[in-house]
Amino acid sequence: MRELPPLFRLTPESSALKAPCRETMPRPRKRLAGAAEPDEKRPVGKRTKTKSPGEASPEVGNSSSQETSASKHCGKNLRSYWLMKSEPESRLEKGVDVKFSIEDLKAQPKQTACWDGVRNYQARNFLRAMKLEEEAFFYHSNCKKPGIAGLMKIVKEAYPDHTQFEKNNPHYDPSSKEDNPKWSMVDVQLVRMMKRFIPLAELKAYHQAHKTTSGPLKNMVLFTRQRLSVQPLTQEEFDFILSLEEEENRVN
Repeated sequence: MRELPPLFRLTPESSALKAPCRETMPRPRKRLAGAAEPDEKRPVGKRTKTKSPGEASPEVGNSSSQETSASKHCGKNLRSYWLMKSEPESRLEKGVDVKFSIEDLKAQPKQTACWDGVRNYQARNFLRAMKLEEEAFFYHSNCKKPGIAGLMKIVKEAYPDHTQFEKNNPHYDPSSKEDNPKWSMVDVQLVRMMKRFIPLAELKAYHQAHKTTSGPLKNMVLFTRQRLSVQPLTQEEFDFILSLEEEENRVN
């Protein structure tokens, strides 16, 4: 059993463009983390099928500088790791339920689905940086108990997100053109459920403790860029979170 950090013990309470997914993949309604979550602000731009109320409109800004940010996280390593947020509870966006839980992914043919609906430039750039077979945590967001529910892998690299062209879709973007699409998605496949659900509260407790002890989660993007629905992880962060599966959750 891992000895818990002092803070934990003191506060136990506390781009090749490819054919659109419509021709190859089912279109489950995934969501980008919608409304503000307990203890977590709503992420902007997750692949879900919806743009959450805090997500407002596609983020405007210097796309090239955000590309640079993505390359800092991914460019130096042959293999990268990710955390991707989706809403597991029903929520209507323009009359469409954007719910997509890990159970929904599990129910898809070959347990595979396209990760669409991302409308944040930095999150999009992270999608474009993903490589085949890289692993990502499936994170339940904008729900009563947010946290990491399972592990998936990238099975198709970035290609145009079909939802940007569908007028009845919550993520329709009239400014995006088919000959020059703004938004991308990837295909993901379930690897397995986590041995136990890793809640946000537990991750936050380690993050707070690690900020003072220089532990693995001290700079975790989940807490430094809370609204990002697609986030990079270092190998150290990824390995540490996997190790928590064997630990007893001591945050209630």
